[in-house]
Amino acid sequence: MIPQDLKYAESHEWVRIDGNVATVGITHYAQDQLSDVVFVEVPEIDQEMNQGDECAVIESCKIAAEMYAPVAGKVTAINEALEDDPALVNRDPYGDGWIFKLELSDASQLDSLMDAEDYTNHIAQSA
Repeated sequence: MIPQDLKYAESHEWVRIDGNVATVGITHYAQDQLSDVVFVEVPEIDQEMNQGDECAVIESCKIAAEMYAPVAGKVTAINEALEDDPALVNRDPYGDGWIFKLELSDASQLDSLMDAEDYTNHIAQSA
């Protein structure tokens, strides 16, 4: 359940790169820990964020959890489908359950993120 083509933050966000655009969401592990997602507060379009900034809030029936920007950039799109169906995050965290897209301001920050193997080890150590 950990796609090989993504980069991962220790705080359980994933990043998919397409040119200079990063699509960001939470991992299967994170959505599983949250359980049933009932609301996603997404960032604003054109919002500038630094790596590590709090950028969204995901509420489940158990808890509200902050989401952190895995890389710096400017928000270019939000997943509007989450407004009507926040459980997309549970059903398809790496596909239709993405949270937002941003234009990278510093692509070198991707080097500080984990690959799938490192993220698998990170999860194993936190369990």
